[in-house]
Amino acid sequence: MPGLKIIVPGLHTTVQGLKRIGYQDVGVPASGPLDCVSLRLANALVGNPRGAAALELLLQGPTCEVLADSLRLALVGGSAGMEIRSGDPRVIPAGQSVRLTQGEVFRIGALGDSACAYLAVEGGLDIAPVLGSVSTYVRGAIGGFQGRRLQKSDLVPLRLAAADVRAECTLRRPLDLALEQPVRVVLGPQADYFTEAAVKTFLSSVYTVSPQSDRMGFRLEGPAVEHARGYNIVSDGVVPGSIQVPGSGRPIILMADNQTTGGYPKIATVVSADLPVVGRRKPGRPIRFIAVEVRQAELLRKEREAAIQREIGGLRPVAHAIH
Repeated sequence: MPGLKIIVPGLHTTVQGLKRIGYQDVGVPASGPLDCVSLRLANALVGNPRGAAALELLLQGPTCEVLADSLRLALVGGSAGMEIRSGDPRVIPAGQSVRLTQGEVFRIGALGDSACAYLAVEGGLDIAPVLGSVSTYVRGAIGGFQGRRLQKSDLVPLRLAAADVRAECTLRRPLDLALEQPVRVVLGPQADYFTEAAVKTFLSSVYTVSPQSDRMGFRLEGPAVEHARGYNIVSDGVVPGSIQVPGSGRPIILMADNQTTGGYPKIATVVSADLPVVGRRKPGRPIRFIAVEVRQAELLRKEREAAIQREIGGLRPVAHAIH
């Protein structure tokens, strides 16, 4: 069986693909990638459809051995590259595909500026969907590779045993991580649970991502946001991007593995176009917010989709990179 043997698993490496849609009413989160843009670009570089199963790497990547005749890989996200440690030793930058052969070993170290990156393999990973998705929800042991993050000696199965010899592809320019970009939000749905001063504090302050953040939620450190009517509400539905404010007054941005209902008031919701921007923020990175209207949020989503299509349409061959 062709596969990737995990020599060192990295800090938190999981299989992610499309979201798990249609089960939130029974408490199953959608999961999927923290940064759907980087996942799509990685898949495009190796010729995969947008939702093909790939590996999501958080902060520190894995070391793997190729157990297939050959395969084609691409890494997108962060400033790290792939260090090919056997055969023809070299470093392949992020945003470029490469073909490796049986027995070659590659390492992805610290990701650099981004909290997450995506490793796609031509043909995709041979992972059976669970509830309609290959994405891993670790807390529920659902999907992905045995419902968990990867461990030493795992063999991740591949759909293709060999990759054709052809010119490799690269992005036209390095991915803009937008690390200094303000995160755009729509106020509410419970903005009336906060004082006017609290909303002003929320929109004028610089917060930082807490080390206690994970795929369920990014906890923020910074000025407390004052509640006007208490911090408990009747639990209602939440979505990725909902910004809850518990009794501490410190906001929490719900992310890909968010719970499906919540009992804290939500001061705002991150627009869907900016969720990947949040997902890339490492602990200690600053986040500041700017409010927009729903109509503008819809336009931003359309603009993001057009930008992705331009990047995919602009993929170009790597000069002299035929392996």
